[in-house]
Amino acid sequence: MSQVDYIAPKEDHLMPRQLEEEDVNHFKSIVGESGVLTTDIEGYNTDWLGKYKGQSQLVLRPKNTQQISDILKHCNQRKLAVVPQAGNTGLVGGSVPVFDEIVLSTNLMNQIKSFDDVSGTLVCQSGCILEQLNEKVMEHGYIMPLDLAAKGSCQIGGNLATSAGGIRYLRYKSLHANVLGMEFVLPDGTIVDTLKSIRKDNTGYHLPHLMIGSEGTLGIITAVSMSVPSKPKSVNVVYLAVDSFEKIQLIYRAAKLHLGEILSAFEFFDAKCRDLVVKHGANDPLDQPYSFYLVIETHGSEGSHDQDKLSKFFEHVLEEQHATDGTMSTDETQAKALWRMRESISECLRREGGTRLYKYDVSMPLPIMYKLVSDTKERLGSEAQVFGFGHLGDDNLHLNIIIPENQLEMVDLIEPFVYEWTQQHNGSISAEHGVGMMKRDYLKFSQTEQSIQMMRLIKKAIDPNNIMNPYKMFTV
Repeated sequence: MSQVDYIAPKEDHLMPRQLEEEDVNHFKSIVGESGVLTTDIEGYNTDWLGKYKGQSQLVLRPKNTQQISDILKHCNQRKLAVVPQAGNTGLVGGSVPVFDEIVLSTNLMNQIKSFDDVSGTLVCQSGCILEQLNEKVMEHGYIMPLDLAAKGSCQIGGNLATSAGGIRYLRYKSLHANVLGMEFVLPDGTIVDTLKSIRKDNTGYHLPHLMIGSEGTLGIITAVSMSVPSKPKSVNVVYLAVDSFEKIQLIYRAAKLHLGEILSAFEFFDAKCRDLVVKHGANDPLDQPYSFYLVIETHGSEGSHDQDKLSKFFEHVLEEQHATDGTMSTDETQAKALWRMRESISECLRREGGTRLYKYDVSMPLPIMYKLVSDTKERLGSEAQVFGFGHLGDDNLHLNIIIPENQLEMVDLIEPFVYEWTQQHNGSISAEHGVGMMKRDYLKFSQTEQSIQMMRLIKKAIDPNNIMNPYKMFTV
């Protein structure tokens, strides 16, 4: 299976009934005329990279949980397949149809239900855009625990469904750690309300955690309650140039030792990434190119204390010659400019590579992380462009490859090589992007057959008609 315009085999088509006019009229009675789209829906059928394209003829845009319940109840009775779609910023083909599945968009489910500025508890609908949520809670002195390059368009429901990680995982941990409760709708239309705002509830299975990372295969997340951290009073950024990946590891160790509790992000990228973002308009604050770069951020509550700790760390890594060059932010504007060097990489790669771009999101032990990039370069030769960047604090590597024009056969050198290499080095083939269509047939490289079978049992118990995002994650 390749990422490019993937067409599933005919025997995979599980929708036994075709969409009929009576179905469309029924949906109109639920969400109204404006909530039913049948034209100009190519954007809903195509993923962010333009690689996966479905043939859905119908997009539904409900505004509330009851409408989603009514929609799924009808789809389950009629055995019509449904693809839940949030911001459609995913990178593994999980949020678009494979065939003619109905797209259920949460774009209109964008209401904040409540925010408690004492406990820092946010309750919102699943279609809220991450950046807008962050702006809202910042008004009360808080921030969202999740920060992604796609924050301007990704939705919190999609973040939950894929168990997104982001650049501040190191400080604020996973969504599993921040979610307090959830409301979701099962394939038969049953509304499950666990939308509690308490931090401790040890009464049975933790159902919200089953939905986090389920990629829309078990139901649709409609609302969430989350604990959000206080907005740091002090934010500082360091930008470092480094000669080797071995020295990066020394700097990471020093950062944990010197910065401790205020360390919030530790990001790296290689020279290829640096050259690419500079080509597309970013300004590198350093005078000359180096092998590797780091963006290190701190969040704290005492400005002078945090600045002192960071200055001592900065001096230490330069004096010990772990870093070759570097700079520190002096204000918010400069901090944003330094972050742009890291956060613009994905968008620049998309502009540069288009459908020739292949993205791999893996995790593995830190000492051998960059070896995958080096081995891939050696395997593909000089004609392919290979880029490495990622979240060092949580062992997450983003391997990106742009193959030459008219050399699709090179994909056979990439897949399953990347997944096999990752398995051999005790890693995971998906650190934060999910499985979707792209990695469905490679799940065995990260999960045992017993684990996959358990997933199938859960799927069949909750979705016996297999209407929820079929063809994704694993074969049923």
